[in-house]
Amino acid sequence: MTASQTHQAIEAVWRIEAARLIAGLTRLVRDIGLAEELAQDALVAALEQWPESGVPKNPGAWLMTVSKRRAIDMIRRAERFERKLIEIGRAELAELADEDHLPEAGEIEDDLLRLVFTACHPVLSTEARVALTLRVLGGLSTEEIARAFLVPEPTLAQRIVRAKRTLAAQRVPFEVPQGDELGGRLSSVLEVIYLIFNEGYAATAGDDWMRPGLCADALRLGRVLAGLMPKEPEVHGLVALMEIQASRSAARVGPAGEPVLLLEQDRARWDRLLIGRGLTALGRAEELGGELGPYALQAAIAACHARALTAEETDWARIAALYESLARISRSPVVELNRAVALSMAYGPAAGLALVEQIVDDPALKGYHLLPSVRGDLLAKVGRLAEARAEFERAAGLTRNERERELLKERAAGCG
Repeated sequence: MTASQTHQAIEAVWRIEAARLIAGLTRLVRDIGLAEELAQDALVAALEQWPESGVPKNPGAWLMTVSKRRAIDMIRRAERFERKLIEIGRAELAELADEDHLPEAGEIEDDLLRLVFTACHPVLSTEARVALTLRVLGGLSTEEIARAFLVPEPTLAQRIVRAKRTLAAQRVPFEVPQGDELGGRLSSVLEVIYLIFNEGYAATAGDDWMRPGLCADALRLGRVLAGLMPKEPEVHGLVALMEIQASRSAARVGPAGEPVLLLEQDRARWDRLLIGRGLTALGRAEELGGELGPYALQAAIAACHARALTAEETDWARIAALYESLARISRSPVVELNRAVALSMAYGPAAGLALVEQIVDDPALKGYHLLPSVRGDLLAKVGRLAEARAEFERAAGLTRNERERELLKERAAGCG
C-alpha cells in the first residue's frame, strides 16, 4: 500500500471510529476536551507509524489502545495518580496488553449515547452544540465545519474550545438523562441534528442553495441515534423526515444551481430508496404508539408529497389537517404560515391568504423572508399583482442566500 493509500485509509478509519473513540475516552477521563486531545494524539501516531508498519488488522482497537496508554501516562504524571488509577480500574489496565481488544458492542453504544447527550447539553448555546456535535460525533475538522457554516475558522475553533470549557466548568455529567429529564434533553439533541440538516438542505447564506455534505452528516447522526434509542418514536420521526426531504435533493437544484420549487420538481429524480427508508422509519414511529410528536407529524406531511407521483395528486387536505395537528402541539407562526400554504392548495388562495393576514404582524416573523414570499405568492394568485411584486421584493431584500434572492427577484419581475 502506498503512502497516499495509507493516508486515505487513515482518514476513512478516523471518520468511522472517531465518535466511538472519543466516547470511550470521555467515559475514562470524564472530560470531553481531554478525550478529543487523546484521540487526536492517537491519530497523529497512526499517521506516523502506519505508512511504515501498515494498517493494523483492527485499526479501531489500535487507536483505542494508544489513546488509553497516553491517558494512563498523563494520569501517572498527575498528583492525583492513586485516585485516578482506582477510577480507571484494573480491567482497563489489563486491556492495554491486547491491541485487538475493543469494548463490547453494548458498552460502545452506551458511551456513544452519553456523548450525544453531552455534546448537545442545553448549558451550551445552540451554535456551540451544533459545532461540538459535528466535531466529536460527525468526525469533521474545524476547517470543514467552518466552511459549511460560512464562519471564519478561528471563530469556529473558539466556539468549540469554549463549549468544552463550559462542559468542564459546569461539571456536566457524562450520562444519559433519566426520567422526566430525558424528554427535554432528547428534544435538544433532535433540534441540533435537524438544525445541521436544515443548514444543508436550504442554506441560510452564501452562494449555494444546498450543502449536501451537511445533510449527509445529519442523516448519519440521526440513523446512529435511532439505533441507540429504538423505543423513542420522535427519533424515528426525525429520521423519517430527513430521509424523505433528502430524497428530493437532486431535483431541488437546476442545471445552473438555481432553486427548483417543490411543485416544479421532476419527481422522477426523487430518490426512491431514501423515500422507502423514510416511510419505514415513519411506520416505526407510528407503531410505537401514542400521539405523534412534531418531527413525526412533519414526516407524515413529507410522506404525503413523497407518495404523490405528480404534484396534482398531492393530498393537500390531509396536509392541511396534519399542520393543524402540528399547530396544536407546537404553536408557531412558522407552522401557521405553512398551514396557510396547504389551505391555499386545498381550498383556494383566498383561504390561505386569510390565515396569512392573521399572522402578518407577528413579531416572531419580523425579518423572516418566507412570510413576504408566501404572501406575495398568494396575492399574485388572487390577482393583486402590484402588492405581490412589493412582497417578493421585500422577501428578496431579507434573504441572505444569493440563489434564493435571484429567484425572488424573478418572481417580482413576473408580476409586471
